Amino acid sequence: MSEIKALLFDVFGTVVDWRTGIASSARDILKKYNKDIDFFEFADAWRIRYQPAMEEVRSGKRDFTILDILHHENLQEIKKTYGLTEMSIDDDHNLVKAWHRLPGWPDSSNGLKRLKKKFIIATQSNGNIALIVNMAKNSDLPWDMVLGAEVVKHYKPKPEAYTVACQMLGLKPNECMMVAAHNNDLEAARLQGMRTAFVKRETEHGKNQSSDLKSESDWDYISENFIDLADQLNCPKTT
Repeated sequence: MSEIKALLFDVFGTVVDWRTGIASSARDILKKYNKDIDFFEFADAWRIRYQPAMEEVRSGKRDFTILDILHHENLQEIKKTYGLTEMSIDDDHNLVKAWHRLPGWPDSSNGLKRLKKKFIIATQSNGNIALIVNMAKNSDLPWDMVLGAEVVKHYKPKPEAYTVACQMLGLKPNECMMVAAHNNDLEAARLQGMRTAFVKRETEHGKNQSSDLKSESDWDYISENFIDLADQLNCPKTT
């Protein structure tokens, strides 16, 4: 079996805590409107429109459109639900940009720094490049390369989302390992010949999360967090 040379990471949920980040930003930005809003529910309602919006692109019903635009379009529907149609343009823009400021999980920054000592580490996210770069600066995520969705022009789990990412690194799929907290992402990557690592994120969707609570297949690696994964991969400790 080929040596693993690069780790490609899912980002939303695997590397960053999108739910807490969006709820926190929404609370700060929307408090002036004096609405009775459960901000975690608000974050969930926004996120649930994520996959259907991308499916319009995957199915060919619309041309490739970056996630920032999809997030903005989905926010317009959320605003109606929560009685926020009077939201200012600046607040609308700032709330969409909240996806650029998501916090990493407690182990993300240090774990990635350890993994980077031994492997190329790159994003393989449905996020666009500007979003992922800004997020990296905000949360000290030391990527070697940012592969936003507009690089491959496909949203996961389309096969090209994985194969083109490997090509961009000049590597074969079996020299790359997909790292994700989502079993379906790993299954799609494995079908393209990539190695796989599951990272447990039991609270991505809050305390009542019901999916991806554990590994559902014989992935190459199964870990509790990035520190555990770095240990399993014999990565040097940071100084």
